[in-house]
Amino acid sequence: MLETFCTHLGALRANCYIVPLGNGECVVIDIGGHPRTLLSFLREQNLTLRAILLTHGHFDHIGGVEEVREETNCDVYIHENDERMLSDINLNLGTTFNYFVFHPVKRYTTIKDNDILEFENLKFKVLHTPGHTKGSVCFVCDDCIFSGDTLFRLSIGRTDFENGSMSEMTQSLKRLSALEGDFRVMPGHMEESTLGFERANNPFMI
Repeated sequence: MLETFCTHLGALRANCYIVPLGNGECVVIDIGGHPRTLLSFLREQNLTLRAILLTHGHFDHIGGVEEVREETNCDVYIHENDERMLSDINLNLGTTFNYFVFHPVKRYTTIKDNDILEFENLKFKVLHTPGHTKGSVCFVCDDCIFSGDTLFRLSIGRTDFENGSMSEMTQSLKRLSALEGDFRVMPGHMEESTLGFERANNPFMI
């Protein structure tokens, strides 16, 4: 079973996952805000941040990225269709919260469907799963799917924002449902689930 830590960061308390690599380094999936909280956690755990993987470009998943990147000099990865959200507060919906201070991400690498991001002994496969945004992705690693705002426990991410699409979401959910075997589902909000449970119970996947 993949070792993970989860903390809730930012105005909407989105899930931020920390995945140790076994060599004193780690990978983090989504940093919605409160960068000092995350940096303190990493120091307490004696972990050095190797990379930040972003499931999509909405502010509540990227709000703390630049401050952490500057502090740690880590790499940042986002799907090519969402890269503009890293510098545009209107596109990433940051203007929804007028107290939100946005720091554009200055350095990053774009990814695409079926890319493999390899860190030490762990491989993260990129599944492009548009619907919530054009560039939403899930990261599959070992027994886990880090599903961002594509798949939640018994629900899915909203599709009524700009660049959202219910028809694309439906196809993305079909793709996840068709994956062989079972996985832990680590969503962008709410609690952990399993793919088997969602296949059987999630009304959007049945």
